[in-house]
Parts: sequence; structure tokens; C-alpha cells
Amino acid sequence: MTDRPTTYVHDALELFAGFGEREALVGDGRRLSYAEVVAEVRGLAGALTAHGVRPGAAVLVMLGNTVQAPLLQLALHLLGCRTMWIAPVTSRREIDDFARRARPDVFVHDADDDLGAQIAAALPGVPVLRLGVELTPAPGGALPAAVPAPESILQTSGTTGTPKLVHHRESFYRQVLALATGFRAAGPPLLRHLSHSPMWLASGQITTLFNLFTGGVLFLRQQWDPAAFVHSVEAERLTSTFLTPPMLYEVLDHPALVGADFSTMVMLNVGAGPAAPARLRQAIARFGACLRIVYGLSEAVVICALPDLTDDPEHPERLRSCGRPYGDVTVQIRDTDGRVLPAGADGEVWVRTALSFHGYHGQPELTAETLVDGWVRTRDIGHLDADGFLYLVDRLQDRILTRQRSWPIYSRPIEDVLAAHPEVRAAAVIGVSDPVAGELPYAYVVTVPGASVTGDELITLVTAELSDTWAPGGVEFVDALPLNRAAKVDKQALRARYAAGQPGKAEVAATGATP
Repeated sequence: MTDRPTTYVHDALELFAGFGEREALVGDGRRLSYAEVVAEVRGLAGALTAHGVRPGAAVLVMLGNTVQAPLLQLALHLLGCRTMWIAPVTSRREIDDFARRARPDVFVHDADDDLGAQIAAALPGVPVLRLGVELTPAPGGALPAAVPAPESILQTSGTTGTPKLVHHRESFYRQVLALATGFRAAGPPLLRHLSHSPMWLASGQITTLFNLFTGGVLFLRQQWDPAAFVHSVEAERLTSTFLTPPMLYEVLDHPALVGADFSTMVMLNVGAGPAAPARLRQAIARFGACLRIVYGLSEAVVICALPDLTDDPEHPERLRSCGRPYGDVTVQIRDTDGRVLPAGADGEVWVRTALSFHGYHGQPELTAETLVDGWVRTRDIGHLDADGFLYLVDRLQDRILTRQRSWPIYSRPIEDVLAAHPEVRAAAVIGVSDPVAGELPYAYVVTVPGASVTGDELITLVTAELSDTWAPGGVEFVDALPLNRAAKVDKQALRARYAAGQPGKAEVAATGATP
């Protein structure tokens, strides 16, 4: 690493100083101005230095989604440290694996239970600093004059299994700062953004820092509760937020939404998974044109966006799109040999952007498979239409090879048909083995209270809308779909449930697959 006089944090703190007493961070019963953010970041950096944290140190961090999280991240990056974020909901096996691969110099946490002690036990000889106990801001502390370029190692959401460790260099943060500069220059009203996205995810990093770099107000919440969300929109006059599709569905179905005032909301972002068009139509009817579909990965955080979502009768298919490439992003659809496919053809989504990751920490082979000549292979399957809108149909590893031998189908079209039934709240489809067909789709369905729809009726619906090739081999009714740590539907858990033969609460309608 090469010493340099400043980091992106120096530029950010200068920007914050210009915002002065404007409100910046709200959460944990605190409301901080930008001037107070500057003071706390410098104070934390001084305290870290006093505890022996040197420039360029590797620091393992475990914090909740609190106001302390961005303050500590900025303080550590001010020292040119490599921050390595671990989720408080991480399993012990993942903790041990992270500790083995990360080899941190220091561990900083805010846990008030034995989790912090468990992680410390996996790090013999590594100093442990508890935020608010050993580590408190030290105003006026001396800071190093020159530091290395900061870096971060973040966890993926674990959608496809054990979370991977995604490495982002300072260029990532510089690009976030540049996007925020462009946003401010366009002159929109300041954002008042509510975030449930924690900073151990790349999406949480960009959400948090982009909103602060634009000079808006960032509201941080640790726990998700749809009633509290509705109340916050009204009480704080929120203008922006991000919800996963399961979170959006909970809001739409919650009685607190009746009569609630969402008139201030101008950007209700929905992403981290496909949203059913039927539920998006409900959201458009309730919230207006403030919905914005977003698509990104931990490896390439912002790929596409579809703002001001409407149910356009001339393009009804657009409700299944995740929009056009955002900012500097280039998207290509390629076949298994890496050749670029024409509009309308399904293939793997490849992207190029300044927000792409540097690699997977400790996994050079996987990095080489995923980063190819500056392009990120997303492992998502989709196509571009003639107007440049991207449509995703599934994850590469979730393709289902059906009766027609080696003919792939995908879960999303089936899920969309199921969710369009008026008695269905949510649906998720996985592929399961079948002795005759090889693989069949299998559906897990959440219904409205008092629903009378049967599994056979839903299978008939999919057959009529798509074809018998797409018909689920079984439909299982459950109280709720399992979610992972990023509030995405956890299909790994559904596969494990199926393998264990755990039946749902109502019925299983089978046409060839046996649970």
C-alpha cells in the first residue's frame, strides 16, 4: 500500500462541515447534526489511535444498524484501515471461518450478550474493543498525517449458501461520493431516508454513505416492523426508503396502512429480489408513482433502476423489469461460452461498473471465475428488450430442468402467476428431483386469512397461464416464507425443508413430486 495524504473520508468530512448544523443521523434515541458527525468521527479516530490501532490495520467490526455504525466506519477509514464487517446474526461456523480468513489486528463490537465473547474466543491474541465501553470518542486526539487507502470486506446476503466475503477498495467509496455529488448538483429536495440496511452488506454501505454525502437525513432502524415503518413515514415526513419484496408485502397487508399519509414519499425503492407484478400493482394504487425498482449485487451494488413505476397499459411487461442500467453501468447478456446475445434472448447477466468489487477475500479461484476482464458475472439469468430494459428470470443455479429433458424453466414466472391469485399473498418456487421428469418446480404459498384456494387450483392456473411444462409438481401452504439476514426469501431454507419432508399447515397437492 502507498501512503497518501487524504482518503475519501477527508473529502466527506469537509463536505459535512459545510452542511453545519443540518440534521444528519437519527436513531437509537439520538439526533445528530453534520457538525456533530464530524466531531464524533474525528473523536472515534482519535480513540482508536490511542488504543494502538495503526493506519492500515485490519479491523473486524460487528455492530447493529445504529448511528454508531457509519461513524465507526468513517473513523476507521479516516485511519486508512481495512474494515471487515460481520453480521450479528452470523452463525458460529461462519464466525470461525471469517476469523480464519480475515486474520484481523483488532476486533470492535457493540454486543451486549455472549456473541462478542464467542467471536473474541475465535481470535486468540487479538485486542477487543467494545464501542461505548473501552472505545469512546476522544475529542482532540492526534491523528496520523498520512494513511493508506482504506478498504472494506463485507458479507454477501448468503442467498446461495454460506456468505462470501466481498472486497471493496477506496475506488468504490470515491464512486459513491461522485454519485452523491451529481445528485446534489441536479438540485432535488434533500432526502429523508429510512434505512433497515446494515453496513455489513454492500447495499447498506452505499445506502448509508450516499444519503449522508447528499446532505440529507438518514434514519436508521435495527428491527423491521411494518406498523413502526408506517408510523415513521408519517411522523418523520420520510421521502425515501428501501424495502425488499417481502417487506413491501407486509406493509401492503398491514392494517396500519389504512388511512396512513404517504404523500411525502418520493422514492420507495424495492429490490433484493423479484416483486410480483400483482403486488406491485397494489403498491402503485396505494402509493402512486413513487415506486422505484432497483437491482444490484454485493459484487456490483447498483446495476439497474426503474423509477416512477406505473402500470403502463402499452408496456404491461415492464412490471417484471428491473429497469435500465444506472449511472456508468454497462449490461450485456451472454451465453455459456461468453458470447453476447441479442435482445430478447435469455442468458447470464454480465455487468461493468466503477462500483464493482475487487474480489472475494481469500477465494482467488472464485474471484477469477466472477471477475473476467473487468466484467462481473452476476450468475443471474435474464434478457434485455429492444429498449434496453433488463428482465431477470432466475438465478443461474436455480434453473429447473423439466420433463422436456435439458429444457430449462425458471421460478419467477411461476411465482408471478401464483402471486396474481387474489387469495395468495406470496409464493416461492424451487426445483426438486423427480424420478420420471428429472426435476419439477415445487411451490410454497402463503395465502390470505380464510383462503379457500387449493393446490390443484393453483397448479391449474399455472398450467393455463404458462403451460404444463411449468406446472408445479406440488403446492405446499405455509404460514410465512423464510427470510435470510437481508430480508430476502431464503430458498436454501426451503430446499432444506423439502429435503426434510416438513409439510405445511394446510395441504400438499402433488402431481408427480412427493414431499
